This record gives sequence, structure tokens and C-alpha cells, in this order.
Amino acid sequence: MNRPVKILLVDDKEESLVALEAVLRPLQQHLFKAGSGQEAMKLTLRHDFAVVLLDVLMPGMDGFETAAHIKRLDQTRDVPIIFLTGTDTGSGAAFRGYAVGAVDYITKPFDPWVLRSKVAVFIELSRKTRMLQEQAALLDPQATFADRLKAVEEQLSALAQSIPDDDGLREAVKELADRVAAMQAAFEVP
Repeated sequence: MNRPVKILLVDDKEESLVALEAVLRPLQQHLFKAGSGQEAMKLTLRHDFAVVLLDVLMPGMDGFETAAHIKRLDQTRDVPIIFLTGTDTGSGAAFRGYAVGAVDYITKPFDPWVLRSKVAVFIELSRKTRMLQEQAALLDPQATFADRLKAVEEQLSALAQSIPDDDGLREAVKELADRVAAMQAAFEVP
């Protein structure tokens, strides 16, 4: 079940965003870009991100302040943040980054392979977390039948995406997911 996840790239320099996008594009995930801390905050409230790559030095709301705001909100507090900085500002800055909740602090220029590898870990962690949440919804004795059907529908949709295109099994799984979706829609209150 390899559904693409969302990754947020935050930097005030367009060339840095383009470089990050080029490094992470091979991971085939949904990449979102923000040019400021304020823009990043808006996006984190609208999307569930697997990881945020955040520049430290930005005008206005810097990376530390942005991270503190992200970690302060219930819906975004568990989003992993990797700080990226163009200048080595010393161990005090790294300590400050970890203190506001970062999981890593990387100085530019960075090794693209290392960054891609670190981000891949958070992609897999996000997928496993989502799968556990869906399975927990199926097992929850308080869950309604419609909730359980929705969880089954999501798992079938993910399964259909992970099956190769040339296999007739993919169409069969998609058809089953559509039928479950129709059943789920029948239970929804208008």
C-alpha cells in the first residue's frame, strides 16, 4: 500500500525550493512548497504532512518560530520537522532546533542521497501510522458500520494503487472498492 504522502518544503529562496524538489522528486510523493513561515502554517492546517523540511533563516517568521507554531497545535504537533540551514550557526542553533521539536538539523550544502534517505524513513513511518489508524478503526467496538466500511474502502483503494497496471487483479480490486464505497454512501445520512 504505497499511497503517496505529502511533504512540505519551506524556504524563502525559490532556488532552494527548486533544488529540494529535484532531490526529492525520485521519491514520487506529493511535494508542497512554501516561501515563508506564514505560508507554511496555512498549508499545515489544510494538509497532513509526513514531514516538513524547514529553512532556519527566513525573513519575518523564521524557521524556529514556524516550528514552534506547528508543534503548538494539536493537529500538527506530531509532524516531523527537519531543519535545513545555509550557514553553520553553531551548536546553539542546532540545540534550539531540537528544543522546538525538530527531528534533525542539516547544514547546506547537504548530501542529496542522505536527505532523500532520511525523508524516505518518514514517508514509511507515515504510511505505517495511517495503516495502523485504519486497522484500529476497523477493530474499534464503538465504530459504526459506516466507519468500518470507510476504512475498508480506503484500504482497498490503497491496495488497488499498489497492484501493477497490467494485472487484471487491479481492476477487480478497484471494482470491489467502488462497491464498498457505494455501500458506505448508502449508510450516510443526507
